[in-house]
Amino acid sequence: MNMKVGYIGLGSMGAGMALNLRKAGHDVVVHDVRKELAEPHLAAGSTWAETISDVARSAQVVFTSLPGPKEMQAVAFNQGGLLDAMQPGTVWFDVSTNSPTVVRETAKRFAEKGIAMLDAPVSGGPAGSRSGKLAIYVGGDRDVFDRYKHVLDAIGDEVMYVGSVGAGNSAKLVHNCASFSIRLLIAEVFTLGVKAGVEPAELWHAMRMGAVGRSRTFDRIGDQYLQSKYDPPSFTVRLAHKDLTLGLELAEQLGVPMKFTEAAFRDFSEAIERGWADGDARLPMQLQNERADVTIKLTAEQVKQTLARG
Repeated sequence: MNMKVGYIGLGSMGAGMALNLRKAGHDVVVHDVRKELAEPHLAAGSTWAETISDVARSAQVVFTSLPGPKEMQAVAFNQGGLLDAMQPGTVWFDVSTNSPTVVRETAKRFAEKGIAMLDAPVSGGPAGSRSGKLAIYVGGDRDVFDRYKHVLDAIGDEVMYVGSVGAGNSAKLVHNCASFSIRLLIAEVFTLGVKAGVEPAELWHAMRMGAVGRSRTFDRIGDQYLQSKYDPPSFTVRLAHKDLTLGLELAEQLGVPMKFTEAAFRDFSEAIERGWADGDARLPMQLQNERADVTIKLTAEQVKQTLARG
């Protein structure tokens, strides 16, 4: 079912999504503070709107792709913004990476007017935006998500409902914190290997052929961490602590800073102090659960069902 779609924000991420909505056959109205960015969209058959109000008044569903909370709130609440112009019964998807708190507060105000606001941040970068290879984390009313999923399918190949409004950005921020930390950790360990005399290409190949490299990293947390199930141990805390000790000794010899590995070493040391030395090497992950006062415990069936989703 083709719809009248408004799209605000035609930057590096929004441009590809707006074009893909048009390619899917939707009637797209676009707006950006830089009108020149609309040229490829007009060539593709979309319509230009001079103001945010013009977008909002004409659309059944509005998308915003903006730099952050400040810009999103301005589009929503300034005079002539979305709250003034959108009609009851219409829907707003904010695909910006945003503050969950700001999203929830915004959604509450829009709900008072009968407008459903869902957060739907995306992951995949500009290339994914153009190709349609995006993960979309959606938070909000489940019924609204189900009704409009076909529209979201036009811009992403992994469209996921993750919970109530704000949950989309919570999931996106968790993903990004992991992504950015892992990147820095990769840089840390690669500098160690290269400074120890291993050629970068050979080191990369060795990493890819190891146990972690051969699997999807996040898939590996299902059997132990997510189920809070660590017996029987596959590799002990004691052995992991030993390996970290050796790695840090080498780093000290070579003058390589290893702040992330040092943080891991502290957690493994604490695990040994707790008497977990002969337990599974994933047990130190529970320390973070305790510090955050969070309980994570899925059943084996829940893990199986989640993996089956792809």
